[in-house]
Formats: sequence, structure tokens, C-alpha cells
Amino acid sequence: MGKPIRVAMIMGKMIGGGVEAVVLNYYQNINRENIQFDFIIDSDSTVVPDELITGLGGRIYRISPYQHLRSYQRDLTALFKKNKYLIVHSHINAISVFPLRIAKKCGIPIRIAHNHSTAAPGETRKNILKSILRIFSKKYPTHYMAPTRYAGEWLFGSEIADNELYILKNAVDVELFSYNKIVREEMRNKLGYRNEDIVIGNIGRMVWQKNQKFVIEVFNELQKTNKNYRLVLIGDGPLKKSLMQQCQELGIENLVTFIKNSNQIADYYQAMDCFLFPSNYEGLGMVAVEAQIAGLPVIASTQVPVEAKISDNFKLIDLKEKYPRWVKMIDKSVEMEIRCGHKEEASKEGYSILLAASKLNKQYVKLLKDIDYEKSQ
Repeated sequence: MGKPIRVAMIMGKMIGGGVEAVVLNYYQNINRENIQFDFIIDSDSTVVPDELITGLGGRIYRISPYQHLRSYQRDLTALFKKNKYLIVHSHINAISVFPLRIAKKCGIPIRIAHNHSTAAPGETRKNILKSILRIFSKKYPTHYMAPTRYAGEWLFGSEIADNELYILKNAVDVELFSYNKIVREEMRNKLGYRNEDIVIGNIGRMVWQKNQKFVIEVFNELQKTNKNYRLVLIGDGPLKKSLMQQCQELGIENLVTFIKNSNQIADYYQAMDCFLFPSNYEGLGMVAVEAQIAGLPVIASTQVPVEAKISDNFKLIDLKEKYPRWVKMIDKSVEMEIRCGHKEEASKEGYSILLAASKLNKQYVKLLKDIDYEKSQ
């Protein structure tokens, strides 16, 4: 194939979120001798791993956010024409309509719409925009991807989900997340936990979707049953200040540890004893999979797709259930005597990044062959 093919990865705002982590995982494990990624990001992105990307041979292009549609279209059109991409892979869910429309206008033959999310009551303005954009979701892509059938069907409809959707799992390094007793002891010492402390954890951007307010409310009831319970919340976001204030108002601030986004996320799972994940909605909920790989029991809301289950340690409960039901389920989950990871189950379900990255590489090559790439050079 000669020099590597450049795939234009439309990322939107890079803010240290889960989708970015997924794409970076694939980038670090794909065969970069024949496939390279160009990261096209909004100019107001706040968490951009420049050194990592450029060190692997990638390129970063900062353009106007889509909210400034005229300048966005101008920037993207100029970039597409300059770099003459054959593949545009958009990861901005329903908003992919905008870059893929421009890609089609520029004659780019392979246009992938990748949906990572869904919608839920409580985000009315966002849901209205998503509903409008869903109408156009099949107008500009040539191919469709999603981490689950559920996420794919939500945006593209059942016909696409049944016949054309390419399921690309949000894969990770299963070895990195596997249970490690030594790392567990080191992390618990670092965080100041005692042997008898029972650590409940949650990881995610601090926004309404991830529902950390509910986590704190459940934990407040939980710690009343056993004073050894502790809570660790990992992430950043617009609700962080109000969540910290909530803990102060409840008088539990000394029992709750807030930690910023970290490149040691895999190690923090080791320090936990249970993962609480009451999201208001999820396209998948990759942290739930990671937690299971690390051997943690996961208590998730029924808004988390069942595809996130890779072990019997995964339990679902409705957000409408009263706090005592959640407390009871958590209490029961931490009674587990022997902790063991589930990397084999994760690999079997397609979550091994080594296998998944090879699969994506082959898919790109196949798409290029379908447009007779070699003869076009």
C-alpha cells in the first residue's frame, strides 16, 4: 500500500472524555505503517495529548467549532481539499451530519458515521437537536459504526442496524486493567485507605448524564449502615463544584475523595471494592467493562446497555428504585470473598484492543479496496 493512509478523525471538542480515550486506544494499537490518524478537533479543546499523537506520527488540526457553522465549513472544506482524504471517520454522534455533509461535497469516497451515544429525559434541548439531526443521519455517510447495536439503532434506525452497521467495541488493554493485588495495596496506601475501608468508586465526566449526584446520595445512605465505607469520584466537569458542595452539605466531605482525570485510571480501579454507575443514559459505558476486568462488582442503572455485562459481577437496577434497594445491592456485592479479574471474558466479548485494532485496520483496508484504491494512485 506504500505510505500510510491518513484517516481524518473528526473528534469535536477534546476534553478528556471517554470517546477520545477509545480513539486513542485504537490509534496506539493499530498498524500505523499503513494507517495513520489525523485528529481534527475544535479550537476550544482543553485536553489534547499533543505529544502522544505527534510522537506516533499523527497530526492535529484545530478548526472552528461547528457552532460557528460558516467558519467551521470554511476550515473543514479547506482541510479536506488540501489533504485529499479517502476516509473521514466522524465520532461526534448525531452532529456528524455537519462534517460528513462537507466531506461528501468535497468528494471524499468513504464517510463513516460513528455513534457512541443515545439520549435520555432530562436533556431537553440536546434531545431536540439530536432528534432533528437524526432525520439526516443517513443522508451523508457511506458507512455506519457503533459500539453496540443499541447505539447504532438509536441514531441510524433498525434497518441500518440489521444490515449495514459495523460493531466496533470500545476496546482496552485488558492486561492493563486486570486485577493486581500489589497495585491495589500501593494505591490504597497512596489514597490513605485502611484495610477495613470499603471503597465505592465512580469514574466519568461530571455532567448530568453520569449522575454523580445520585452516587453521592446513595453513598450518604450507605455510610450510615457501615462507617467503613468510603467514596472516590474520578473526573472533571461543570458539575464538580456543586458535587463537592453537596458532600459538604451532607457532612460527608471527609469520606469522599475527588480526583482529577488521570493517566493512572487503571490503577484506581484496583483500590476500589465496588463500582457504582447510575448513569442517566449510555451508549455503552466502557468504565463498567473496565471495572469488571479489574474484578470489581458493578452496580449500574438500567440505562446502561446490557452489552456492558461481561461477568456475573454486573448488576442492573432501576433509577426509580429507592435508595435502600441500592444500598442493599451494594452491601451484598462487597461480600465477595475472592476477587479475580475477567480479562478472558473481556477478550471473548471483543474488548481486547489488540484484537479490535487489528479488526479496524482490516476494515479500513477493505473499504479502500472496495473503492479500488490501488488503481487510483
